[in-house]
Amino acid sequence: MTQVALDRAGTAQGSAFADLERQLEDYRTELTGYAYRMLGSTFDAEDAVQETLVRAWKSLERFEGRAALRSWLYRIATNVCLDMLNGRKRRARPMDMGPASVAEATLGPALEEAAWVEPIPDSVAVPTGGDPAEVAIARESIRLAFVSALQRLPPKQRAVLILREVLRWQASEVAELLDTSVASVNSALQRARATLDAAKVEDGHGDSAIEPLNADDQALLARYVDAFERYDMDSLTSLLREDATWNMPPYELWLQTHDDIVKWCLGPGIGCQGSRLIPIRVNGAPGFGQYKPDPDGGLAPWSIQVLELRDGRVAGITFFLDTERFFPLFELPDHLDA
Repeated sequence: MTQVALDRAGTAQGSAFADLERQLEDYRTELTGYAYRMLGSTFDAEDAVQETLVRAWKSLERFEGRAALRSWLYRIATNVCLDMLNGRKRRARPMDMGPASVAEATLGPALEEAAWVEPIPDSVAVPTGGDPAEVAIARESIRLAFVSALQRLPPKQRAVLILREVLRWQASEVAELLDTSVASVNSALQRARATLDAAKVEDGHGDSAIEPLNADDQALLARYVDAFERYDMDSLTSLLREDATWNMPPYELWLQTHDDIVKWCLGPGIGCQGSRLIPIRVNGAPGFGQYKPDPDGGLAPWSIQVLELRDGRVAGITFFLDTERFFPLFELPDHLDA
């Protein structure tokens, strides 16, 4: 073979590898969403996807196109997630750990970061430009409540439920991916559904998919921002459902009644007076980066807020206080001018 022919062959091979690399990268977002549902952690999910793509790249010579590239990647990603979950305690939300507290209760120690379901930007986990119904399901199935409920399931049941109910795989496809039988897949799905039913959490497959925010929702959010930034407790609580939850990972304490929320805001939480909110999309829901007054001037990061809306009111607010980890994830400034 002449040198010219060798060069052409090398160029063609390089182009083929570059094309395959682009194809692998195209799956990053949906794989991140899958790994996040499995692991409950944004950072663990990103690590799992990176490991998946590395393993896929190293194994390309064994791929041979016998299975669809997407199915092959999900098989690798599932194995990576199952390995990562081996021996780990489940992540949760404060509401999963015990009854509501009162405003006078002590905050208690901060729990380790591995204890909590973490927030994730929609842009990292929800593919864009696809079927609107599939995008709605993707958002619905990264809700904090749903992801927390998933963590109650044994890892393989978790994978089965996500693959069958969220991603709509056939039982035979899931059985092949997990090297098991269709009967085992159906049994695992039945047990997983029973666990979610007991937790009173919907299974995320779209029966009540989150709709795009309508004009009423947008108006509700505008009133919320106005009330919070003015620190007007009467206006703020008027927007909350009577059973609305108020929680602050990494602390186990959570509140529910309007009286306790107001007492907290005007007591231990008074430092939030004068805050500014920057809107973000987080966990398929509206959210905000919250900045509170900095004694040294301007406004400093304080929390990632995630709002749950239901029936025209705010049903829950989660304040993630680990700003050092989460603000860069949402590409939020590290400080604001006054």
